[in-house]
Amino acid sequence: MSANSPNKLFKSELQDMYSAEQQILNALEEMSEEVEDEELREAFSQHREQTQGQIDRLEQVFEKVGMEPEADECKAIGGLIEEHEEFTQKDPSTSELEIFDNVSAQKVEHYEIASYGSLAKLADQLGMDDAGDLLHETLEEEEQTLTKLVNLANDYDYDQLQGEA
Repeated sequence: MSANSPNKLFKSELQDMYSAEQQILNALEEMSEEVEDEELREAFSQHREQTQGQIDRLEQVFEKVGMEPEADECKAIGGLIEEHEEFTQKDPSTSELEIFDNVSAQKVEHYEIASYGSLAKLADQLGMDDAGDLLHETLEEEEQTLTKLVNLANDYDYDQLQGEA
């Protein structure tokens, strides 16, 4: 590997997350419209606002490291969105859809936590302190969002699904 490989990896991961956040922004709008549970709808709406802020923060990271904001298609998030679309075509009950949407959102959060964790670590190792600070801030938000989603999932009445089968 060449001496600039960590820089190339950072650039690639940054572009991936820029794409991921844009895809997530669109998906969250759809998900907040399709659920009836007010708490979940509010969580998706708040997460959408947070995601827009994270896109803005990523643009600041691009600027701080001297790059133009550019997305490199995030196939992982694209796959999760495709999985969601396939599930909704099966005409699930409201309860099934809300549980599925929560689980899908948790999957997204795990991806984001792993990605922002590695990006922040790379930025720190490359001496990109300002970029690293911004990425650590986003990482903390993602961890908080995951906790919120898990807490919502713990409140679901999974027995209700038995009656819907």
